[in-house]
Formats: sequence, C-alpha cells, structure tokens
Amino acid sequence: MKQSTAPKKVERVQVGARMEKTLVKVLKALAEYLDLSLGDLLEGITLHALEGKAAFTPKTLGHVKRLRAIYGLDLNARDSHRLVEENRDNE
Repeated sequence: MKQSTAPKKVERVQVGARMEKTLVKVLKALAEYLDLSLGDLLEGITLHALEGKAAFTPKTLGHVKRLRAIYGLDLNARDSHRLVEENRDNE
C-alpha cells in the first residue's frame, strides 16, 4: 500500500511543558540543523516513537552525538521518568 506524501492539515495547540535544560539545547540545535521548528522536530520524534520506528538516520544520530558533547548532555533513555527537578529558587 502506497502512503500519501501530500501535506496533511492539522490543528496545533500550544503546550506548556518543562524539559531538562541541556536536552532542550540539543533539541533546538538539532531542529536548526534539520531546518525544522522545534515543534515540528518534537512532533516527528513522537510520531516515530508511537509507531516503534527510529526517528533519525545514522547521519543525524552522528550529529546528535556531537551536539550532546557540545552541550554536555549526559542523560540517556535509562534516566527517563527518573529525573528530579532541582530547587528552582536559584533561577
């Protein structure tokens, strides 16, 4: 079955979500590298994950590895759902 590549109209909503600081830096840099908005990048990652598919090519994963080093992102999938926010009084 051939899948359509035609644009699909959707209704987007603004979400208020907090994410780990260095993860956001890596995602923003990756979105810029891929010439996407941060929202488009997050939608794509999520849609791929929901179908059990890889979101990135090996080339893009190589770039992600470099961005992780640049921004000091040492979190990985094992850390998900176990992150505890530090005291925000210092902001």
